[in-house]
Amino acid sequence: MAKALMPRGLRKVNKVFTNRIQGVYAPYVPPLAVVVHKGRRSGREYRTPVTAFRSGRTLVIGLPYGADTDWVRNLLAEGRGGVERLGRVRRIARPRVLAADEAQELPAVGRAAARYMDVLVADIED
Repeated sequence: MAKALMPRGLRKVNKVFTNRIQGVYAPYVPPLAVVVHKGRRSGREYRTPVTAFRSGRTLVIGLPYGADTDWVRNLLAEGRGGVERLGRVRRIARPRVLAADEAQELPAVGRAAARYMDVLVADIED
């Protein structure tokens, strides 16, 4: 997997401060979205703002902090979750992390992101 683009310390700051602010408007302002996922241990529901792109029934999310963040690990462990984007809530399934060499099937924006970082890809369900 690719190296994280952002320093670990910034990840902690964003988790505590920035995510709370972005969480208010991210479900309505593209390309932002909110991923809804359950904690692996707690079972508690969490909401994490992300930058997400949709292509048909595929959701693509860049992982500038790497694939070892809590929300990615939670989503992969559960195998499903939700996404709030453009004011709508959708279920997502089959989340997987792809590196650049695995991203050929993705739309152009996903392939471009995968050149610099791993990407999370999930199927959007209705």
